[in-house]
Amino acid sequence: ANFSEQVVESFPSDISTGVYYGWACVGNGDVHKMVLSIGWNPFYKNIKKSVEIHIINTFKDDFYGEILSIVIIGYIRSEKTFSSLEALISAIQEDIEEAKRQLDLPEHLKLKEDNFFHLPEGKIVNH
Repeated sequence: ANFSEQVVESFPSDISTGVYYGWACVGNGDVHKMVLSIGWNPFYKNIKKSVEIHIINTFKDDFYGEILSIVIIGYIRSEKTFSSLEALISAIQEDIEEAKRQLDLPEHLKLKEDNFFHLPEGKIVNH
């Protein structure tokens, strides 16, 4: 899932580019582990900063137009370029495994149940 340009521009300007892990919820659905990339995606030579979320779950349908709520918990690594697509894919797989390990820690697991993900219908909060 990619955030819109408007959402990307609303992120704090001092947040470091790189790969993060945390929790994500689509609409009022279940909360899932996620990996988040903030930056310029040097491998693809992007000219605009992007925020891309990889939710560690298989969805049966797409969720375009749904509200995506995320909580960023920790940092995995800085943004970097790769010599090949295979090297990029391998790094992404390592990031996913690291995110899973970190999010299984009790102090991170408890944040999955945070009230942030269970707001009353129609309430949107930016933290």
